[in-house]
Formats: sequence, C-alpha cells, structure tokens
Amino acid sequence: MLPTSINAIEAYSGANGILKKVKKGSLLIDSSTIDPAVSKELAKEVEKMGAVFMDAPVSGGVGAARSRNLTFMVGGVEDEFAAAQELLGCMGSNVVYCGAVGTGQAAKICNNMLLAISMIGTAEAMNLGIRLGLDPKLLAKILNMSSGRCWSSDTYNPVPGVMDGVPSANNYQGGFGATLMAKDLGLAQDSATNTKSPILLGSLAHQIYRMMCAKGYSKKDFSSVFQFLREEETF
Repeated sequence: MLPTSINAIEAYSGANGILKKVKKGSLLIDSSTIDPAVSKELAKEVEKMGAVFMDAPVSGGVGAARSRNLTFMVGGVEDEFAAAQELLGCMGSNVVYCGAVGTGQAAKICNNMLLAISMIGTAEAMNLGIRLGLDPKLLAKILNMSSGRCWSSDTYNPVPGVMDGVPSANNYQGGFGATLMAKDLGLAQDSATNTKSPILLGSLAHQIYRMMCAKGYSKKDFSSVFQFLREEETF
C-alpha cells in the first residue's frame, strides 16, 4: 500500500522490484490508491510473469484499520477473488469485488472525491453555525439526527472538542493527510477529464486541498479544512 502511482511503479518495475523475482502463480494485491491506468499496466506486466495482479484500495481510516473494519474495493480476475478475499478479510469487514483490474481504483477515487466534498461541506456548516452563535456539540448533534448527517459529521467531525479519538481532537495529527487527499482528488480530476465527466464540486475540492497544502496544512489530517476555513476570511 503505497502513496502514489510512481511509488507503485518503482516497487514493481524498479531495479529491485517485485517483477524481478516474482514466482509464477503468485497473487499480488496492491492496496495503493493510484491511477486506474497504472493498475492496468502493472497487471499486464505481472501477467507476463505468470502471476496474478489485483488492485484493492482501502477505505475506513486508522480507526477502521485498528478494529479490522476496513473496506477493500477489489479489481481483477473474478476467479482469483476468493483467494484475495480470504487475505483481505483479516483486515476488513467489507471486501467487495468491483470488476476487472482498475475498477477497485475507480471505486476508491469516487469515494474519496465524495469524502472530500462532504468534509468541506461539514466544515463550512459547522463554521457558519458557530459564527451564528450555536454550540458546536449541539450543532453536530442536530446535524447527525437530521438530513445533513454524513460520515464527516457523525464519525470524523472536523471541529476540535466535538468528538474524542479523531484527528480534530489532536491538533489534526494522524489520520489521512491533506497531501494524500489532494493527490486522490487529482486522480479524480484526471479521470473526469479522460471520461468527459463534469465534477464541479470535485474540482473545487481539489483546488481547496491544493491551497491547504501550499499554506502549511500538508502534514495535517484532511479534516483540518475546518481550521483552514476559519483562518481564511477573505473568500
């Protein structure tokens, strides 16, 4: 599970890469979140060596990893899915077959684009409510019993002091970095361009996270968008 497409290519095709020594019949599972086209190319190279490649990006964050409740989105030869499921089931409660190689990446890219949009929306709503005089814990409670409820509001709230055990309670340390979210949104942007799909909010989310990275938030959890918005009063 590596951060970028370049890292994955190096791990497989580099001077000391996996493809130099992989045994025929091996099952190779890549849980990186990378360009679907890169997964497809790696699969072709692995197939030439007589092995099997499956992309299986993951969702759920640190908390789900600790409790073995991750979600794996798997792309590859369907006949090999049972073998992958047996391994991934040790770490995840949801192991979903998505289709051919690259479809796991497609599902993950769509999920993270939606996650970024919902986190920004949650941060904006919480910031507005606080400035209107609402107690943040009360506002979060109301949102989470109303139609605005989402994972970003009820499980990973971005406002310090609202929830325990999340990055916002620890100065946005740990969790899923803003740099990685910006990278995933870049993948969504590339995919949208290639498929001529309009992603108006996805594109805006990409720009927001790129700005965050440029202004010192790159190593903070992506929920620090709340802090970013609090500080940026010139929008």
